[in-house]
Amino acid sequence: MKKVIVIFISLLLSTVVWAISSPVDLLQNTSNQLIANLQQNQATLKTKPQFVYRIVNQILLPHVDLVTMASRALGREAWMRASPAQRQAFTQQFSILLIRTYSSALAQYTDEKVRFLPLRGDFNGQTRVQVNSRIIRDSGPSINVSYSLMRVGEQWKLYDFNVDGISMVQSFRSQFMEELQQTGIDGLIDKLAQHNAQNI
Repeated sequence: MKKVIVIFISLLLSTVVWAISSPVDLLQNTSNQLIANLQQNQATLKTKPQFVYRIVNQILLPHVDLVTMASRALGREAWMRASPAQRQAFTQQFSILLIRTYSSALAQYTDEKVRFLPLRGDFNGQTRVQVNSRIIRDSGPSINVSYSLMRVGEQWKLYDFNVDGISMVQSFRSQFMEELQQTGIDGLIDKLAQHNAQNI
């Protein structure tokens, strides 16, 4: 019994250490796992999109605050007007769209390297941080990518990322705006569902 308790405490402590680790370490570890999987399966990336979806689901999604990201993509006013059922349905379809969009970019992977820049100051006293990185390519100039994370309990969660000055969440919001104005949130959800069904 004593041995079981010691093992349980060790697991608990290791979980706490992981949960409050640096957001840079979190992104670096996640990136390393993604790259390792892509390198091992590079031959199948373009021919089997479902494989890339699975990688994103397993490795990236646990570190994403999907509800916050979905609410920001929809816009505060539309989110506040939406019913709980509409919010849930939108978040589900948005999550699928997000996975497919990110997976499409990963499928083009050709041995790029990712360098994360250190944070300035003490992240422990903050609830939101921005982590900057550079994607270094042999075939062209490097790409600047910044990640916006927020503390959720004792974990850091991603809620937006920015590629060369362009926010992913704001890009989605711009795409959704016209459909929202014309058909409302139910029309937008239906359109996303149709789009997602066609791009399996």
